[in-house]
Amino acid sequence: MSEPRPTAAESIRAAAAALADKKEEVNKLNVFPVPDGDTGTNMSLTMDAVVTALDNLPAVPAPAEVCQAVTHGSLMGARGNSGVILSQVLRGLCEIAASAAILGPATVAEALERAETVAYQAVRKPVEGTMLTVVRDTAHAARAAVDAGADLGSVLDRVVAEAFASVERGPELLPVLKENGVVDSGGYGLAILAQGFAARLAGHELGPVLATRAPAVALRVIPEDDWEDQEHLYCTEFLLFGNHLNHDEMLDYVSSQGGSELVVGDETALKIHVHTDHPDQVLAHALTLGEVAEVHVNNMRRQTAERNAHLAGEAERGPRKAIGFVAVAAGQGLSDILRSLGVDEVVSGGQTMNPSTADLLDAAARVNAETVFILPDNRNIILTAQQVAAVSDRPVRVVPTVSVPQAFSAMLAFDPEADIDENIAAMTDAASLVRTGEITTAIRDATGKAGRIEAGQVIGIVDHEVEFAGSDVAEVARQLVDRIAPGGETLTLLGGADLDEAQLERLRDELAAAHPELEVEAHCGGQPVYTLIVSVE
Repeated sequence: MSEPRPTAAESIRAAAAALADKKEEVNKLNVFPVPDGDTGTNMSLTMDAVVTALDNLPAVPAPAEVCQAVTHGSLMGARGNSGVILSQVLRGLCEIAASAAILGPATVAEALERAETVAYQAVRKPVEGTMLTVVRDTAHAARAAVDAGADLGSVLDRVVAEAFASVERGPELLPVLKENGVVDSGGYGLAILAQGFAARLAGHELGPVLATRAPAVALRVIPEDDWEDQEHLYCTEFLLFGNHLNHDEMLDYVSSQGGSELVVGDETALKIHVHTDHPDQVLAHALTLGEVAEVHVNNMRRQTAERNAHLAGEAERGPRKAIGFVAVAAGQGLSDILRSLGVDEVVSGGQTMNPSTADLLDAAARVNAETVFILPDNRNIILTAQQVAAVSDRPVRVVPTVSVPQAFSAMLAFDPEADIDENIAAMTDAASLVRTGEITTAIRDATGKAGRIEAGQVIGIVDHEVEFAGSDVAEVARQLVDRIAPGGETLTLLGGADLDEAQLERLRDELAAAHPELEVEAHCGGQPVYTLIVSVE
């Protein structure tokens, strides 16, 4: 029996996920003469609002309920010019889909034609070569495919192909795109959404499909200060709720206050977007008509400067490598060793000072790589690291290391010629062969496998169990190494912040003499809490 076809709601979620994955790529194309934030981010935030609205539906919603959620969610969550126009594209699609008995070829064509009409009506001065053109071209392509007798899958394939083709033709219609060697960011975002939706509906894996559909034109992203002082300074957007709101009157008003004006919605709720020098006046006028909510006022001069600085920084860093690394460690020595092994970002943390998801997410964002591997180096940080994958703008994988020595071995096992899954497996296997122990000082009386432990004693820990207690570091280190050494070949000592280099050297010599079968090396790790970290592999 064949698998049931994914629902429209599932396909919409897949489209949103596809755009979220590519939003930074879309952002980099944002060279339209009027800076308006980051197109990829704005469109993705709009789709996030749609997904949230879908999540609030019953388990098996009716098509009309899905369409209502999409229409309302996109209007309420629309951000920036691109997000508002996207909300109108979705509204047009849903006006047809809501009453359709099935999602067939004719429905797709009719829905896209309605989306074209609604989207163009929303913009007072449509500009060709943008996402509006992409909607128009895909509507025409769908109608031609239906007239030729194509089935649903073929129509959707034609729509996706035409969306990317339209994006690639955009520079011939809009000179600023051609001058900068890019395609329209909003159009590219729309094509990604179409592809994500169609791929999920057809049951394809999303990743490989997306990988084949980047724009064919040569893309060149350059930092360019495109701000002009005569342009309006503030991008202002908000929701206006009221009774008997007049769309045309509101549009006329905001047009008198600035440019890039968009007003969409109905007599009970309007989404308003305008570039103006006086957002206070626009909001004051709106308050005479009803209630305002979701107010966003952004200084576009500062947005432009930040975007250009970001692009300049990326240009200096060069192209992204395939895989980058984030590791967690405390101590300059440990950090230096990890970086020498290829780790890009070291987040300060470990036992008693676990980093947050935000800390790891920020570090992953700084890594100039397509995919980021996180080595948590502590059992308590693994789950936090796994949370990063759900919110990162790029693929994140976790190598479940539970100690810094495990991270050393994992990094040595990395093969730049192998694929992601092969490297995850090899690095995880390498880490699992490392046995680690820690030596620290008891901060209170306790009882464990080592018997009665008194505050101030030196203790040796193996697998989270206090197995040894003594009066000095050397004594406990000998016991700990005896415990974990059998079958090993290399012994590594990492001295903590309270163990000076001379003490570490003496300890290395003592342990090397006691275990001639082991190759012994010692490094100043500088870590707090643990006077000594010991590992054998």
